[in-house]
Amino acid sequence: MIRLTRINHAPLVLNSDLISHIEETPDTVITLADGQVIRVRETADEIIERICAFRREVFRDSLRCPMGPRLELGPRWEIGNVTPHGR
Repeated sequence: MIRLTRINHAPLVLNSDLISHIEETPDTVITLADGQVIRVRETADEIIERICAFRREVFRDSLRCPMGPRLELGPRWEIGNVTPHGR
């Protein structure tokens, strides 16, 4: 969810997964997947940055290995050093 401001200064919280596309005409116009159109004060670049920040926060912990630090396989497993059947 991202916080935006409608053209009339009313605050809006939008589910960014529903955005189909964003246009600047010169107002910023957001078209949702269902065809609904929302005009906001933020620029397309600001909206994109907010979407990226939101998604980084949501997925931040999902990229961590639950079993601790990353396993280092060493040179045997580097490309070019692999032999048939891992021997």
